[in-house]
Amino acid sequence: MARLMHYRLSRRYGVQIPVETRIGEGLYIGHGVGIVVNGGTVIGDNCNLSQFVSIGTNHGTPAVIGNNVYIGPNVCVVEDVRIGDNATIGAGSVVVHDVPENATVAGVPARVLNYNDPGRYCGAW
Repeated sequence: MARLMHYRLSRRYGVQIPVETRIGEGLYIGHGVGIVVNGGTVIGDNCNLSQFVSIGTNHGTPAVIGNNVYIGPNVCVVEDVRIGDNATIGAGSVVVHDVPENATVAGVPARVLNYNDPGRYCGAW
């Protein structure tokens, strides 16, 4: 049944999240289109994935994403990175380095902008 559901999501909405992906409670997909996640990725509780997000790896070292993380539209998370709890990743960013807890990052490559207001789009739904 899980594989059938994955196929339906993939075909209808362009969402590819393999059944082996470890996902915490409260995953929110705001606009479910164009999302690709590597099967080895770990996603914490209360995370928000926006449209056209890619979380991938070519070397078997996928990302580990903490709790209460907001990932904006058109973000690419590349290879072996850790995204800390309460982080916010701005639209169009390419994450190639670890993101500290409580940080807001953006850009290509993503850089820390501040620690003032991270994770503001996350929490209990």
